Amino acid sequence: MAINETTLTAQDVADLLRIAKNTVYELVKRGELNHYNVGRKMRFTKSDVDRYISDSRRSTGGREHEPQPNPQAVSPTTEAGFIICGQDPLLDVLTGYLSQRTAPDRPALRSYIGSYRGLVALYHGEVQAATSHLWDGESGIYNVPFVRRLLPGQSTILIHLTARTQGFYVASGNPKGLKDWEDLRRSDLKIVNREKGAGSRVLLDERLKLMNIESTDLKGYNREELSHLSVASAVGRGEGDFGVGDSKAARQVSGLDFIPLQEERYDLVVRRQDMGLPIVKAIFEILKSTEFRSQFQHMYGYNIKGMGEVVAEI
Repeated sequence: MAINETTLTAQDVADLLRIAKNTVYELVKRGELNHYNVGRKMRFTKSDVDRYISDSRRSTGGREHEPQPNPQAVSPTTEAGFIICGQDPLLDVLTGYLSQRTAPDRPALRSYIGSYRGLVALYHGEVQAATSHLWDGESGIYNVPFVRRLLPGQSTILIHLTARTQGFYVASGNPKGLKDWEDLRRSDLKIVNREKGAGSRVLLDERLKLMNIESTDLKGYNREELSHLSVASAVGRGEGDFGVGDSKAARQVSGLDFIPLQEERYDLVVRRQDMGLPIVKAIFEILKSTEFRSQFQHMYGYNIKGMGEVVAEI
């Protein structure tokens, strides 16, 4: 391992590849993903993950490949259970709790797609719940405007999960001296971007629109990564001057600083017609339980005030 190379946990790798944590262990077991051990803990390097992605692309003729998911990680077209969309690890913990409370014929399942695509999947009836952290520049409001646009004619309930902080990932010491959104006007900066539909990408695009900046004027705009952690890692390696993401990933990458810019709302969206389902009632009970909240009470990057409260009915 190269000196100062970023060390990743199994959960970090799962976030990067947008797969379940158990699938990471399966890849290791099959010899497809290199790793090393620190005591009894399994650790990975970013080069291990990059090598796996490269090998997967070669084996599929250059097409993007994702490992076969386990029963807890499904595509939005699965009809076997109650599917929850979103990428935050909080949802993995929630799904684990639900698996202990729900009937085997309607298990809680996970789909690791972002906010915009998740809401579209909810509109098409492909999933039963979708998380959202989409900021609307005109109103300055999170989620509600996008739910209205993307689920027209649908009666929905927004349940608050947590508040998180969005900002800039920059190299340690902030050598470019970034301070706020006005820095997007500078011509000497190169961004590492998220994929279309990700909450951080929508936030960036809304800010650019408000500031009358064309995306083509922002160097690196078309360089896309699929998670907060992969953006942070790329900035840490010097492949860009900054990226937009939440504060949690900044702590997982060495040689990186975080500039907080705004607090975002992370909400769960379900249809009103599903509110009477036992699994939805269980979601409310779990989110309001002391046991569940205690796992995030002192965890960096989470503000659980109001967790489990209905914040909007549309």
